[in-house]
Amino acid sequence: MLIGLEQYQLETPYRPNGWTVRQVIHHLADNDMNAYLRFKRGLTENNPLANTYREDLWGELIDYKKLPVENSLSLIEVLYHRFLVLLNELSIEDYKRTIQTEVLGIITLETAIQRFIWHNKHHASQIENLIRREKWKDI
Repeated sequence: MLIGLEQYQLETPYRPNGWTVRQVIHHLADNDMNAYLRFKRGLTENNPLANTYREDLWGELIDYKKLPVENSLSLIEVLYHRFLVLLNELSIEDYKRTIQTEVLGIITLETAIQRFIWHNKHHASQIENLIRREKWKDI
């Protein structure tokens, strides 16, 4: 989806006052790292607190604005491979383990994975809709 986008396109917000495509990609990498670590803690600790972070403020840091998206895309690729290896070895009982969140309260790891997938699809849709709306390419 991002292949062939120009720099100015990566600097385009997906909506007025929203993040740029570049910021969304870096956010996905950071969010996925956090989700992976929360998930692993859920497998190894008894109902750990899944810490939150100020994603709005992280999105304003210089790495979100300056680093090439390829850095985060490479990170996401490696992280997904590790996550997949882990997920493929889990039992049904493992998915019933819980983590504690500030917003949702106690959730199972099964729910955590569903939210992880939804989150990534949500942001991918934002970028896809921008590309379609601006007619940058057919997707």
